[in-house]
Amino acid sequence: MCRRAAWAVAGVWCAHAAVVRIEVIERADVLAGRAFGPAGPYEKIRARAYMAVDPTLPPNRRITDIGRAPRNEAGLVEFSADVYVLKPRDPARGNATVFVEFPNRGGKSILGVFQNGRSAADPSAPDHFGDGFLMEQGYTLVWIGWQHDVPHREGLLRLYPAVARGLSGMVRSEYTADEAVSGFSLGDSGHIPYPVADVVSVTVRNRIHGPRRALPSGSWRIRGGAIELDVPLKPGEICEVVYRSSDPPLAGLGAVAIRDVVSFLKYGGNNVTALGDQSRFLKRALSFGSSQSAMAQRGFLYEGFNADEKGRQVFDGVLAHVAGGRRSVFPRFAQPSRTAGPLRDASFSPTDQFPYGDLAQRDPELGLTDGVLARAIASNTVPKIFYTNSTYEYWGSGASLLHTTPDGAADVPVAASTRIYTFAGAQHGPAAFPPRSRTAQHPPNFNNYRVSLRALLTRLEAWVARGVDPPPSRYPTISGGTLVAVGAYRFPAIPGVTVPDHAHRPFRLDFGEGFRATGVATIEPPRVGRPYGTLVPQVDSDGNELGGVRMPGIEAPLGAYTGWNLRHPSIGQAHELAANTGSFFAFAATRAQRAAAGDPRPSIEERYPSRQVYLERIEQSARRLAADGFLLDRDVPSVVNAAAATWDWLLSRSSAGSGGN
Repeated sequence: MCRRAAWAVAGVWCAHAAVVRIEVIERADVLAGRAFGPAGPYEKIRARAYMAVDPTLPPNRRITDIGRAPRNEAGLVEFSADVYVLKPRDPARGNATVFVEFPNRGGKSILGVFQNGRSAADPSAPDHFGDGFLMEQGYTLVWIGWQHDVPHREGLLRLYPAVARGLSGMVRSEYTADEAVSGFSLGDSGHIPYPVADVVSVTVRNRIHGPRRALPSGSWRIRGGAIELDVPLKPGEICEVVYRSSDPPLAGLGAVAIRDVVSFLKYGGNNVTALGDQSRFLKRALSFGSSQSAMAQRGFLYEGFNADEKGRQVFDGVLAHVAGGRRSVFPRFAQPSRTAGPLRDASFSPTDQFPYGDLAQRDPELGLTDGVLARAIASNTVPKIFYTNSTYEYWGSGASLLHTTPDGAADVPVAASTRIYTFAGAQHGPAAFPPRSRTAQHPPNFNNYRVSLRALLTRLEAWVARGVDPPPSRYPTISGGTLVAVGAYRFPAIPGVTVPDHAHRPFRLDFGEGFRATGVATIEPPRVGRPYGTLVPQVDSDGNELGGVRMPGIEAPLGAYTGWNLRHPSIGQAHELAANTGSFFAFAATRAQRAAAGDPRPSIEERYPSRQVYLERIEQSARRLAADGFLLDRDVPSVVNAAAATWDWLLSRSSAGSGGN
């Protein structure tokens, strides 16, 4: 029987479907009851959702090892997840939309991305909420823990999954040294590693596709979830540890936690709850993810979790940002934080695997026909989707495969429910300004395209809520000559600049027979087959890209902004791409400086008669983007101000004799 306790800062309520109860840990007014426009005051709720799912139902059978999980007396598998909510205190004043972030490694980013707020695990200060953009519009903001192995840090959201006792399997940990190190954690970037039952192999190699050199068993030891090495790794060396572990947590329950909590918010449970009956006020659900968590969104869709246990649609709109062609997978001993990319953890990651595009395609090498939306199409639960990527995703994570054939030979149609927007001349996340880097060969890319995400969210919500068509897709294409093989990439010959001779290429990977069906890897590292055909955006004579969404700094440039950079020689493998990093190559300030440097690109003084003329061109470009739906009118002044700061910085460096780059 359901019970509800009336505690000072805690409450319990029950619901039908997969959410059994939600325990409220803390409930408080945001900023002492400050009003956020028409939505009025907001409140914060920290809670934990308790769920139970039927392992025999078709929507749950794709969860790896669900049939081996412990069951309660009703035959259900129990688990729980952290939940964090910011909602209008009076839900009737909201905009009827719940905006859910898939937390990136347990964190919260949407207040920073969409409100320009300062990052915080538990937002409480005025600057944590920035300009209040989302809250003024009345969104109910929700974060749900989906990852079981996040670090033990206060405020991170996590999943508390069921565990399949008695099962075992293989785990692979990989680490690329940027400096001489004598050991490393077997978990990624502070994440909790799986316990080691026995070690299969420890190898070192000097490059991604180089031969592996086995380390003698007496030259290393496992201690406290880490490996210690007698001989330190050199910068650029890759150490790989394959081991066996036991009692796997069911990582796939993280996606189910998001599915069921969002379904509960949309469709309701009890009529009276600690939140009020949110289903009376929340009529649609949008989701956001960035990088790793955008991969989780794509994995969520691929596995069919956008249909709940009753077949109802969960998310109506999805904004998946900088995932590239990757998607999360949830096999036995999944490591959700490890992603594919140049020298990024596991070089041959299952997050790089067919299918890449939404619509069904044929991979003749694998003998498979599949698409990311195949299950959503079958269940009639396809959401409206925006895929937004920077140029880096084309160089570093196979983004071209979203809209080409697997061999990269031709463009393919995009689903009618999907838009693809590529931010030209951008890196994974805009660099701080002024740019500075000690791990890459060139200054990083500070082209701030993120301001466009605010406008795109507005357009996604209008598409979902009122059927207002968003801007057409903008991305580079083979047919338009704006998407090419690396060998056809025409970057200008700037003295001292080395252009990459390759991009990251996903390979067909064999983790053992039945891996796709069972989620159990029997071959680690995997056998590596033929690569997929990845392409990169083409550039003009300045080095700026021709296709995609061109921000004002690309339309009226002061330099070339790229999606690639190379590792600094001091950290090894200087021929490899620097992870998540682009470059900025400034124009010379004057004709004389350009001639002295041998730079083939016109100088700033040859392009713009004055600072005022330059800023006028920036504003004109910003106004065009706003008219096309890629920028909000309210954000045009900030774009112009950022351009003014760039002009002043470059010209001050030139007058100080710093040169063009």
